[in-house]
This record gives sequence, structure tokens and C-alpha cells, in this order.
Amino acid sequence: MKHTIFTFTSCLWLSIQTLSATTSKDFTIHNYSGSYNYYPITVVDSTIKSNQVFNPEYNGMDKSLLSSSKSLQLALTGNEPKPADTKTPPVKKAWYENIQFRGYTQTRYNRLLETNPLLKCDQCDRSIGEDGGFFIRRLRLIWFGQIHPRVYMYIQPDFASSLSSSLAGNVAQIRDAYFDIGLNKTNSYRIRVGQSKVPFGFENMQSSQNRLNLDRSDAINSALSNERDMGAFFYWAPEKTRKLFSSLVNDGLKGSGDYGVFGFGLYNGQLANQPEANDNRHWVARLTYPFQIGSQIIEPGIQMYSGLYTLNAVNLTKNVKVKSDLTYLDERQAATFILYPKPFGISAEYNTGFGPQYNPITDSIETQKLNGGYVLVNWKMEVKNTTLIPFARYNYYNGGKKMERDARGYLVKELEFGAEWQAAKNLEIVVAYNMADRTTRDKSNPNNQQKGNFLRIQVQVNY
Repeated sequence: MKHTIFTFTSCLWLSIQTLSATTSKDFTIHNYSGSYNYYPITVVDSTIKSNQVFNPEYNGMDKSLLSSSKSLQLALTGNEPKPADTKTPPVKKAWYENIQFRGYTQTRYNRLLETNPLLKCDQCDRSIGEDGGFFIRRLRLIWFGQIHPRVYMYIQPDFASSLSSSLAGNVAQIRDAYFDIGLNKTNSYRIRVGQSKVPFGFENMQSSQNRLNLDRSDAINSALSNERDMGAFFYWAPEKTRKLFSSLVNDGLKGSGDYGVFGFGLYNGQLANQPEANDNRHWVARLTYPFQIGSQIIEPGIQMYSGLYTLNAVNLTKNVKVKSDLTYLDERQAATFILYPKPFGISAEYNTGFGPQYNPITDSIETQKLNGGYVLVNWKMEVKNTTLIPFARYNYYNGGKKMERDARGYLVKELEFGAEWQAAKNLEIVVAYNMADRTTRDKSNPNNQQKGNFLRIQVQVNY
């Protein structure tokens, strides 16, 4: 009887408190386990005050009070009481927690079935030909990440570089160190500042980690040794196209990465890891657009750059004739056509322009015309949970290489065919057979023609 009176009295008191409350608070009941349950009770915009705590254990009440309070809310509001949302809000990451790490290493041997050890290509691979052996071509470690909604970071050193002034190899050297600054919320407009790839030539921008042929073509790569320079570049691409650029790499279709549909920039023009040597800045512009036709994806593009290049006096043979300021016109225009391998693919580029080049007739370095390009065909196939991509490439170039001794002149005719086997995500093996006819011209050797063939093997580990 006492218990019934007590329960009735408690419920009556609870009703009075509910109807007299003027602010919307939570009714808190301490349960027997020591935790708290919160029951929001709203009646005509009024609730029990949040500081009113009912503890059946300590206030002489039993579980019937808890049951009665729930029944009261159901009767007055028509709603069952629900526990309040006690989820912990997401913790914002620190900027450094958004940084990721990856890398790859390429190890080569180029002298199998070699027919002429005097056939060399310093810009391609220093281990080709006489005195070459097992060689780490690249050892790249990459730190990258969106450290702010509008700031992207990318830093890539190479630990297998070599210096032209030294015989030492495996020297650590910066390849990329840049930041993308977004100009809108989706970063479809952005400015890249630092040392990065100059947007000239699909093959130059395509990562060596993804490229089929072991070396870039002389025709396109002679424009920019190591493909990079210090500068500032503006890139634009719609969000949808940026996703397509990304998928062309991630899906194994050998894409170049996201350098925008349109790109424009100013850069020093003295090549990567070199100080500026004149008061002129190179400029570059590029327009490209990937689009889909049925199951195929095609990407045509055009690009050009222009500026003044100052020769490095260290690379000049004594008594070679040069301009007094060592500065020459350096400009090119190029066209690109890419048919991504689904399963058949084609990559083709051709460029023309002017640049410094040694002339053996006048024994001087002069501004001369240059031209050349390449065509690569390939076929992507799946074989027992692995990927096999046979390919063939023809490479032609007639022009100078401004970064080499005496702005060495070249006439190159080269055919290479082979296959890339992606045994696993972390392991790729390339075997290629090269047939080349290379003629070089500088003061010490004005007509050096070398022909030869050799078999090449590369093991690439991705991590």
C-alpha cells in the first residue's frame, strides 16, 4: 500500500514538474549500472529541467518509477523516450596525417646480345654500352598529400642520380618539390609552384613508373633534361576530367597524370636543379583533352614553349666557337595523339623548333632547326591474373641537345620492341630488344656514327 501511494505521488509530482517547466531540457535518470540514460520529454514546448535527477537506487525508488516515467511520457506526448545521440564528433586530422608515402625502384642490365659496345646514349641510360653493368636506373621515394583543402604537396627525391661533373653514381637529388594551390573549392583551377615537370610532351609528363619503353624518346626528351624546371604553372580541368586523368593511371592504361586540360606557365629554362643564368623566363602552354568513343579513350594535344637558354661553360670544349653571352633561342612546338590500350593502344608525338647545336662545318655552336618524334603501339592483355603488354616503338630525331657537351648534334633512328609483364601490383618486368643507328657531332668527334643491337631487362618494384 505504501509503495502504491509513493509511486502515485511520484508520478503526480513528475506531471506537475513537466507541465510547469519552461525550457526544453533533458530528463536524466541514473540507472542501476551506473551509466546515464537521457530521455527528452517535450510537452507543449516544456520539459523537465535537466538538473532534476531521479535515482531509484539512492532516492528510495525502485524500478517501477523508471517504468512510470516512461509511461508518463508516452501518455503525454505519444512518443517513446529515445536515448540522446551520444556519438563522438569526428576528430579533424592534423595536416601531417594526410601525407602519404610511396615509391619505386628500377634495376637494369643492358648488355645481353650486344653487338657494338661503342653504341651509347648518356641521356637515355648511362649503363648502355662499354663499361656498363648492373645499374639502378631510378630509386624514387615520394611524399604527397592534400595537407589543406586547397593545398596539395608533392616531394620526390631520386637516390640513383648521377652528376655530370662526377663519376659517382647513386647520388640523392630532388626531382619534384612543389605545391598546388587551389583557386576554387574543387581545385579545378590551381597554381603549381616549385620544381616540377614542365607541361611539354605527353611522354615527358608520363611517369617512368608507368611508361612501357625503358627510355623516353630523344625527340621529345631533348627539350627538357629530367623533364623538370623551377617555375609557376597554372592548370585548369573540370572535375569530371580530373577524375578521368586519375583513372587512366590507376586503371593501368599508362596515362600521364593530371596536368590539366589547359596549362600555362613561366619557368627559368635552365633545366632541373640548375640556377637561372639569364634575365629571360621561358613560357609554356599546353592544350589537351581526353574523351571517350565507345569503349575507347582518345587524347589529342598541342603544346609549345619559348625562351632563351644559356649554355653551361663547363660543357664547352676549349676553342669551340660560341656567342659571347652563350645564350641561344630555345623554342619548340609539338602535337600529341594518344589512343589508350583497351586493348590496342597508340602513342605518337612529333615536335619541331630551334635550339643550340654544334655545326661541324663552321666549328661553332649555332641556333639550328630541329625535328623528330616517335610512334609506339601496344596491346594490353590479361594472362592468368597477371597483365602482359607487348609493345614496339620507333624513335627519330635530328637536332641538338643543349644540355650536352658543345650542344651536341644528333641524328637518331631507333626501333625497340618488347613486353612488360606485371606479375603483381608490386612487381613489373620489362624485356626489350633495341636496334639503333646513332650519329653524334661535337668538337672532339664531329662525326661519330654507331650502329648496334642489344637486349635489355628491367625489374621494377613498386611500394
